[in-house]
Amino acid sequence: MILAGIHPVAEALRAGRPLERVLVAKGAGGPRLQEIIDLARHGSIPLRFEPRPALDRLAGTAAHQGVVALGASQKYRTLEDVMEGARLLVFLDGVEDPHNLGAVIRTAHAAGADAVVIPERRAAGLTDVVAKAAAGALEHLPIVRVGNLNRALDQIKNQGVAVYGVDERGTVDYDQLEYGSPAAVVLGGEGKGMHEMVRKRCDAVMRIPTAGKISSLNVSVAAGIVLFDWKRRGASRPR
Repeated sequence: MILAGIHPVAEALRAGRPLERVLVAKGAGGPRLQEIIDLARHGSIPLRFEPRPALDRLAGTAAHQGVVALGASQKYRTLEDVMEGARLLVFLDGVEDPHNLGAVIRTAHAAGADAVVIPERRAAGLTDVVAKAAAGALEHLPIVRVGNLNRALDQIKNQGVAVYGVDERGTVDYDQLEYGSPAAVVLGGEGKGMHEMVRKRCDAVMRIPTAGKISSLNVSVAAGIVLFDWKRRGASRPR
């Protein structure tokens, strides 16, 4: 959902409505716009300053008073919200296709994961397309959005979580990996896979052997293979 104009956006921020991001036209100013900027920052809503024509295209009109907001399908959680008692977290390193994100969320919930963690930048957010692809899983699985994926991985590692990446260049087959507990599985985005700094934070990087000439799999397919293997081996059973 697109919200355009000072009053609709300000009211959505005051009410704590889930928002994907707030866009403010470059060069726009005034006390009412500054209030929106302050509300967005206080609520940890991503804030972008874009050329006015970009806002015109998004809103479908030039009568947006210099501010447009994109509504989210669900409210994001924090790492602190989901860490207690968690046995498996799924981190996505730059998954930009909303259909893939929705499919991974659905798979993660079905496999018994405790949360999916996504970065704020260069990644799909919780849009209506994602909600539809997740087929109801968003109602049951917390989604965490973090400003910096590397810092988030450092944070959970400091709390004793073992981090495992999934990548075609991995050094251990996924079905041979001995999982620690609690664990986090990191899957890379379309095309580029995991970023190198993310890869360096993994305790091990596993691969999914393929019989064909194509070595990489769609991220949602890879998630299904790895997460259900984790479930099959009993890693999802309570302590």
